[in-house]
Amino acid sequence: MTLEEIDQLEAHLEDISVYMRPEGIQAVERAGVFYVDQENEPATTLVNGNACAFVFFDGNGAAKCAVEKAYSEGKIPFNKPISCHLYPIRVKQFETFTALNYHEWDVCAPACACGEKLEVPVYRFLKEPIIRAFGEAFFNELVEVEKEIKEKGLGY
Repeated sequence: MTLEEIDQLEAHLEDISVYMRPEGIQAVERAGVFYVDQENEPATTLVNGNACAFVFFDGNGAAKCAVEKAYSEGKIPFNKPISCHLYPIRVKQFETFTALNYHEWDVCAPACACGEKLEVPVYRFLKEPIIRAFGEAFFNELVEVEKEIKEKGLGY
């Protein structure tokens, strides 16, 4: 999460909070919209050290993002933080390169099972945020790498 994203969340919290759960609103009122995580990076505030304060559940029990909902309904001018949009890809910046790692979490198991069944790899599911973060040329390179992997029978 960037400082600009923190400023945007704070500036538009009233419009976002209408979609939040009461415990999420309470967590943000208590701690603010972010905390500094174990890697010394800003991250969205958590409810009881677990779920994101901005998460809510739709009628089917699927976790949704209050920030994304406010954005999609035209209530705010920005989408959720890029680190959230990219999840379950986690970005780690090193001195000479940027690493993109898949973060495995049990809450994602149903989405992963669906992706496997439909043969949609994580990077394709995350096309929009990958392009948002790294550009279309980067995404197109991923497509080419996938083709090469399949052509060489390396499969996954």
